[in-house]
Amino acid sequence: MSTMEAIQGYVLLEDGTRFDGELCAAPAPTTGEVVFTTVMSGYQEAVSDPSFARQIIVFTYPHIGNYGVSDVAMQSAAPHAQALVMRSVTSGADAPSAQGGWLDWLAERGVPAITGVDTRALVRHIRGAGAMRGGIFTDATPEADALALVAAEPPMSGRDLAREVTASHVIRCGEGDGPRIAAIDTGIKRSIVSALVERGARLELHPCTASADELLAGDPDAIFLANGPGDPAALGYIVETVRSIVGRKPIFGICLGHQLLSRAVGLETFKLPFGHRGANHPVKDLRTGRIEITSQNHGFAVAAPDGGLRVERDEPVRWETDFGAAELSHVNLYDRTVEGLALLDVPGAAVQYHPEAGPGPNDSLGIFDRFLDLL
Repeated sequence: MSTMEAIQGYVLLEDGTRFDGELCAAPAPTTGEVVFTTVMSGYQEAVSDPSFARQIIVFTYPHIGNYGVSDVAMQSAAPHAQALVMRSVTSGADAPSAQGGWLDWLAERGVPAITGVDTRALVRHIRGAGAMRGGIFTDATPEADALALVAAEPPMSGRDLAREVTASHVIRCGEGDGPRIAAIDTGIKRSIVSALVERGARLELHPCTASADELLAGDPDAIFLANGPGDPAALGYIVETVRSIVGRKPIFGICLGHQLLSRAVGLETFKLPFGHRGANHPVKDLRTGRIEITSQNHGFAVAAPDGGLRVERDEPVRWETDFGAAELSHVNLYDRTVEGLALLDVPGAAVQYHPEAGPGPNDSLGIFDRFLDLL
């Protein structure tokens, strides 16, 4: 089938809500958790981000595909998003950096998509009802059959997807005599690897099932906890590994890594109604008062030490853990959720957002410098 053939299709959510459009790219049907992102560019980065595994991405920006695709934009070796929903799609390759068209690229890599959808109405529905399972189907598929396929899709809560996206063996990145960092690969983005390697670090990516002994073999200078998909509450085996390392080596985490470190020091995590996904999220550093515009991609968040889901105060919240004092260091100014954690008696910290962007603003890149300076 040509990627430009107009085949009518629809998006169906698990609550029975339907949105019509035209199928494009790889053939339907497909199912997954339907979520939205507000990025205005970086569509290829989003699709290749392992954190989007098993999810159907709705782009709020109306025009997607404008500047084509290129190898340099990839955040992993292959696409991870389950499918895409767009308002209007373009498949040109006129930009100087383009190596191909968007729809051709999606079709070649087996990613279904649908365009011509009222994405504004769809996003407003998700914002009200919450992210939920859904699917993309041809018009020939009866809604009852489609709904049965959606119902068979496992919910995101309780789902361990780290095992699906992790490295199968240890991968080493970077050369020289810079600090050695052992990373638990739960779906690490290439832009994170690049941010560390460009600063002189030697990075070892370990499978997410690696034991503490395997991570500490060779005496690395620090441990890094990566981003990734799924529910952090389903990753108890990683949390236990992290608990056995905290205090023995400096430890730093991003996104899912922040959630895993938080759980390791006694905090809980919970599923957000519709997640934080975009490149325009304001985050306040509670220690300095500085506000950064950040890139984010997560559906779960960390609860405060008192169990609350919001941090109402604009000063660091401190409490005692099994590893000494800790404090909440950052807060999301959209919904007051936890965005950062710092351990005060042992070397350790994490942030919920993505300082490496990919795509997004560069307000927070200095976090990598501060992390490496500690070493």
